[in-house]
Amino acid sequence: MKVVVAVLTLAWLGSAARAEGDAAKGEAKFKECAACHKLEAGANNVGPSLHGIFGRPAASLADFRYSPAMKRSAVTWTPETLDVFVTNPQAMIPANRMPYAGLANAADRSDLIAYLQKASK
Repeated sequence: MKVVVAVLTLAWLGSAARAEGDAAKGEAKFKECAACHKLEAGANNVGPSLHGIFGRPAASLADFRYSPAMKRSAVTWTPETLDVFVTNPQAMIPANRMPYAGLANAADRSDLIAYLQKASK
């Protein structure tokens, strides 16, 4: 329960910054993500496709092999949950397979999420 409260608190705190995100700057930030994730539907790589990520339950693409931790997470991807996850993936979903230390800078996350909201449709 404490983890859920912490996730929701972090999501709320980060929501104002995301509203101001710069999609053009976020596109540059996405280059780091593009090594593992694609934006095209069905284009899984080391990580799952991010096409249509917003509103999608975690671990819901049938053609991608997710970690047991991600399957158990019960997360639905929103700008808020993605903000918390990208901050520190292992803190939000311990034992997930994403080998990423996280993006600590709130402005960078805001920009990245603004870009994903535009480009992942």
